Amino acid sequence: MVNSARAAAPAPERDRSILVLVQLAGGNDGLNTLVPYTDDHYHRLRPNLGLQHTELLPIADHLALHPACAEMHDLFHEGQLSIVQNVGYPNPNRSHFRSSEIWETATDSNTFSSTGWLGRYLDNACDGQGETDHPVAVHVSAETPQAFGADLPHSIFGLPPRLPNTGRNRGRQRDPLEIMAAFSPDQAHSDSNQSFLRQTTMNALVTERRVSEVIRSYRPEATYPGERFARSLQNVAAMISAGFSTRVYFVSLGGFDTHANQAGTHATLLRNLSRGLATFQADLIARGLQDQVLTATFSEFGRRPAENQSGGTDHGTAAPLFVMGSQLRDPIVGQSPNLDLPDRKSDLEHTTDFRGVYATLLD
Repeated sequence: MVNSARAAAPAPERDRSILVLVQLAGGNDGLNTLVPYTDDHYHRLRPNLGLQHTELLPIADHLALHPACAEMHDLFHEGQLSIVQNVGYPNPNRSHFRSSEIWETATDSNTFSSTGWLGRYLDNACDGQGETDHPVAVHVSAETPQAFGADLPHSIFGLPPRLPNTGRNRGRQRDPLEIMAAFSPDQAHSDSNQSFLRQTTMNALVTERRVSEVIRSYRPEATYPGERFARSLQNVAAMISAGFSTRVYFVSLGGFDTHANQAGTHATLLRNLSRGLATFQADLIARGLQDQVLTATFSEFGRRPAENQSGGTDHGTAAPLFVMGSQLRDPIVGQSPNLDLPDRKSDLEHTTDFRGVYATLLD
């Protein structure tokens, strides 16, 4: 009866909206990403690290993108990229761990939560959806993001941030599914916890095999760069194109903690971000999936307005974030940061609360 009921249950629809969340881990320098190049205070605070207007990519009379963001600049002028300015939260925390926790749990800076903002979404919107062969959420990262923390159990799958095994060495090892299958219910202990663990492990292995096969057989419609970040987005595109009913994907790009010698490192990171996002969007457009997918970036904090003595910037507060999609209304949202600060140790005051951005994404 149970199997018959499951067989008759309609599968989750495959054309619903999908969120791809991109973490810029380490604290992205917002002022050198979205540059207020006409503001004299910017150049006063950054006499060496400040970017000159001749090398920038203008998007407004007073704003420009870093020269490494050429592809994002094109997306912006094509109406496929929006920028939310000066995003942060009250009483900011400059610890990587704690501020990341605040952003991923969407709490006040003095509140601790065991659930993440996406986990609460899964609890409220994706519970009781019936049997499905696909996870409701996928993260391409070494560990499960705190954003996925939930009160209820959900099928969440983690994909390592590397290309899967192509099968070249598979013949030398026994398939894990075969090993698990050897432990039949008759041989296994009858304890319900052990049975639950066995079934959970089997489900994870089956999902891993299915995802790996989809990724190995995927032929993208755009040429992805060789960087790990772009390859992670290619894997996400493969799962979306395969018709997975997954609602949320999480991808991370690290290295933004630029305390010293920032200029070259930051340019490389932004180039990887720009090329990866643009190729991902081009792949979705070629497959007619652009109306279904919304991509958004976040970082645990921005950097200090003033450069330090090591040619870098220290932990700060507010920064811009980017939203990519085909149905965006406003190209630039929010107020630019005020750089008329009393001293070089002062920091930015946010004008947009990140939780308002999250609420809009969920809507």
